[in-house]
Amino acid sequence: MAALHIRDASAADGAALAAIYAPFVTDSWVSFETQAPGAAEMATRISSHGSSHGWVVAELDGAVMGYAYASPHRVRAAYATSADIAIYVAPAAQGQGLGRALYTALFERLRSRSIHAVFAGIALPNPASIALHEAMGMVPVGIYREVGWKLGGWRDVGWWQRLL
Repeated sequence: MAALHIRDASAADGAALAAIYAPFVTDSWVSFETQAPGAAEMATRISSHGSSHGWVVAELDGAVMGYAYASPHRVRAAYATSADIAIYVAPAAQGQGLGRALYTALFERLRSRSIHAVFAGIALPNPASIALHEAMGMVPVGIYREVGWKLGGWRDVGWWQRLL
C-alpha cells in the first residue's frame, strides 16, 4: 500500500500542481479556465491564499498526486467567514482516498481560521465529484444553469455547501 502524506502546499509545489490541473482545464469542462496556468501562476495562487485560507497537497510515496484549496467566497466583509473550496487529484491516484484526506485536512485548517461555511461549485455532470463532496457532508444548494460555455456547449454548475 502506498504511503499517503498530506501537508501544506508551498510555492515550490507550483509545477506539480500545474501538471495535475492542466488536463482538467484543457480536456474537460471540470474547470472553467480555458488556458492551463503554469508553475509560476500556481505558485502565486498558493501564496495568495495559502496562509489566509489554505492549500494542501497529497503525496503518495513522495510524489504529489493531488491538492485542495480554499479561497474567499466573496469580497464583502460579511462573507469573511465563508470560503470556496476546490480539489484536483491526478487520474492515476483517484479512488484511493486522497480526496477525503485532502478535504479533511483542509477543513481542519479552515476551522482554525474561523471559516464557518464552505462552498463547492461542480461543473455538471460530474458524478465522482458529487459523490466526494456529499461524502464530506456537503449538501446541494442550487444550480447555475448554462453559466459557462466550454468545449462547444453550455455548462451548468451545481453548488454544494457545508457548515464547519
